[in-house]
Amino acid sequence: MIIVMEENAAEEQIVRVVDRLVNLGFDIHRSTGSRYTILGAVGSRIADVRELELLEGVNKVVRVSSPYKLAARASREEGKSESTQIKIKDVVIGGDQVIIIAGPSVVESREQIETIAVALKAQGVRILRGTAFRSSNDPYGFQGLGEEGLKLLRETADQHSMVTFSTITDAAQLPVFARYVDIIQISERNMQNYALLRELAKLDKPLVLRRGTSSTIEDVLLSADYLMRSGNQQIIICERGIKTFETYTRHTLDISAIPIIKKLSHLPVIADPSRATGRRDKVPPMARAAVAAGADGLLIEVHHDPERALCDGAQSLPLDQFGKLVGQMRIIASAVERKL
Repeated sequence: MIIVMEENAAEEQIVRVVDRLVNLGFDIHRSTGSRYTILGAVGSRIADVRELELLEGVNKVVRVSSPYKLAARASREEGKSESTQIKIKDVVIGGDQVIIIAGPSVVESREQIETIAVALKAQGVRILRGTAFRSSNDPYGFQGLGEEGLKLLRETADQHSMVTFSTITDAAQLPVFARYVDIIQISERNMQNYALLRELAKLDKPLVLRRGTSSTIEDVLLSADYLMRSGNQQIIICERGIKTFETYTRHTLDISAIPIIKKLSHLPVIADPSRATGRRDKVPPMARAAVAAGADGLLIEVHHDPERALCDGAQSLPLDQFGKLVGQMRIIASAVERKL
């Protein structure tokens, strides 16, 4: 980082700042001009710039490197692939292929998940999603089948040679998720639940970290660093929409975040147009845009009978519409030199 001292700062003030930086573990490079003294601080330690800005004689502090280290693209060791690829069985996320993760918002019954899985498999979908522990603002709505829902998801996926994907909401669910789920998603509400992140990091499973609706790109990459520093390197970032002043859709899907995160970080990035928009008529255009923007995967809610879905039917694509969307995304993926 760079510390710019006040114009004509006293030598005693400069020495105190240098001493403080040295005590924090930084190597200091001093440059003195006719009016200003500039201190370059080099080191791996993350310092609170506010503390430094309050030191007497300091004009401003400019952070040069990012506060997240492990998730940063610059952290990749020489000789390794530029981007991280995460392999689950024979599915690779972060490679040349754009991966579709699809299924119902919530597992409702064996018949429901089986009907949807058959149709998805026919479209080449390899990852079957389905929530079993629902976290909702509605205390009276369907809350999911719990462990029974995960068992149905697992059995159906095994029958069709698919990978399971579900969202965890509480650390108490860890044992059943470890047993039934291949890819565990961390909800946006829990993006900064550090106690849960520490426990999840102990599992040898890929983790999908959803960006919070009021979180910056830096926030989500810092949470990714938290997981990686705690021992899990299999992290996928999910862009699922942020809060803006627009009210027509549930949230605003930040398409620009996809190429930005991929430039800043080596981690794979997927997008969730279903949860972001909350409207099935807006899911296809946002899904197409996400593929064009470079997303490594898409998380899409699909239901065989959306009008009778126990929850989130308005944002779930019917099977025929999903099939049409897959064909469109194949064309777009080819245009940006990817496969679907």
